[in-house]
Amino acid sequence: MTAVSDLYFVSSEGDVLDQVVAAHYGDTLGGKVEAVLAANPGLGALAAVLDPGVRILLPDLDTSEPSETAQLWG
Repeated sequence: MTAVSDLYFVSSEGDVLDQVVAAHYGDTLGGKVEAVLAANPGLGALAAVLDPGVRILLPDLDTSEPSETAQLWG
């Protein structure tokens, strides 16, 4: 299990939320983008390409993927 602690990201010209999330957490899977949007009310109402200076809380998330096993024989 890997946990990433809360911190803030301040956007630069041309930043896109999906890219910020992927760079911080490693990917955008498992509701990571939705968790960041939930932690930042009003962020979803901004343009897709963020203006410089937008402060984004990147919350603690469990970034481990649940693993499944499959029985192949017998």
